[in-house]
Amino acid sequence: MSLKIEEIIENFQLIDDWEERYRYLIELGQALPELPESDRTSENKVLGCASQVWLLHHWQQDGDKKTLKLQGDSDAHIVRGLVAVMIALYSNKTPAEVLEIDPIQILSEIGLEQHLTPQRSNGLRSMVERIQNNARAAIE
Repeated sequence: MSLKIEEIIENFQLIDDWEERYRYLIELGQALPELPESDRTSENKVLGCASQVWLLHHWQQDGDKKTLKLQGDSDAHIVRGLVAVMIALYSNKTPAEVLEIDPIQILSEIGLEQHLTPQRSNGLRSMVERIQNNARAAIE
């Protein structure tokens, strides 16, 4: 998936109907490459999600700059779309940039936070927490 978060926000803002927005979210998830079974491990699993979610992170060194490469997957369509949004939001960012991102503000721009069930909101928070913890570890 090569969409940038700015494109995703813009696309969400063009869609008025929430059923259509959910469909778009599902399409984002369908565009993610499927995670190989070998990467669906307990160490890659995100705890705190009602659905099964796996996130893999890799820090790519390019000269003196280190950037995050994320991969992810879920067994639930909407959650897989949320994983796609998180990948678009955090991929290719330095550890410091990852920690500066306010995902709640981004989700507010999309209008998504008020349309997620409490379980999905908790799962999303767990994904963000895991990504931020990896960024903190990369800085240390």
